[in-house]
Amino acid sequence: MAMEVVEADLRLPEHATAVIQLLDEYARDPIGGGKALPPFVRANLVSELRKRDVAHVILAFVDGEPAGLVICLEGFSTFACRPLLYVHDAIVSAEHRGHGLCKRMLAVAEAVALRLGCCKMTLEVLQGNVLAQAAYT
Repeated sequence: MAMEVVEADLRLPEHATAVIQLLDEYARDPIGGGKALPPFVRANLVSELRKRDVAHVILAFVDGEPAGLVICLEGFSTFACRPLLYVHDAIVSAEHRGHGLCKRMLAVAEAVALRLGCCKMTLEVLQGNVLAQAAYT
């Protein structure tokens, strides 16, 4: 099994498609709300992310297929007077869970945060997501 984790280039059709595919999978999961992404989101999300320099997207591929996604947004800490990186969305496809992909994607997110001079990274976990809570407490 070949695993690859990269900072996405949303100008690449395969990266843009992977973002929508993985986020839709997350949305359809009960933890993500249990409903498909609305057509407006499917049609506009990638172009809207591309407009924002504060958006950082990380993708994981297994054997060339999309397997994981982390979307981070840059914020600002007034107390530190420095940027921070907020991990907004994180998903690993059901068939690829348990192989450390999320940790690998978060390591890339950490490298982005260091490159940006961030004072910290933040990650919120949904109350019902006990597996993620156990992994990151």
